Amino acid sequence: MARYWLFKSEPDVFSIHDLQQARGKRTSWEGVRNYQARNFLRDDMQPGDGVLFYHSNADPMVIAGTAEIVKAGYPDHFAWEPGHQYFDEASTPEKPVWYMVDIRLTQVFTPPITRQSLMADPECAGMMLLKKGSRLSIQPVTEQEWHAVHRIAEALRA
Repeated sequence: MARYWLFKSEPDVFSIHDLQQARGKRTSWEGVRNYQARNFLRDDMQPGDGVLFYHSNADPMVIAGTAEIVKAGYPDHFAWEPGHQYFDEASTPEKPVWYMVDIRLTQVFTPPITRQSLMADPECAGMMLLKKGSRLSIQPVTEQEWHAVHRIAEALRA
């Protein structure tokens, strides 16, 4: 059974358009350094799970499109590379601390879905993303929220 997630990325660091440019429109989602988000990556995500790709720290902040998990969680090897921005001396190949998944682009929303559009929709109003103080870079999304986001995208496109 597929699950659904929201991944946050700052568009000036890695945008949905960067994912569009990625070879095969597939890339690893590395560099997550929060234990709760790491646990989602390591323990819960499976191929076929859906991802809402969210542009954070942007004006406006938007759900820019969707992706799909194509490879389940595996150790984030960048944590083992001294000098790499994601290096963590506590993580080793024998005892990895951090994990990543591979994702593949499935859809770009044109126009993207703003927070205001989400807040105005009763099925999305309870999303973790919209809760005050919610800063987690990877968040679970309910099936109802997933379908509501796609319904909003379709309505905005019309």
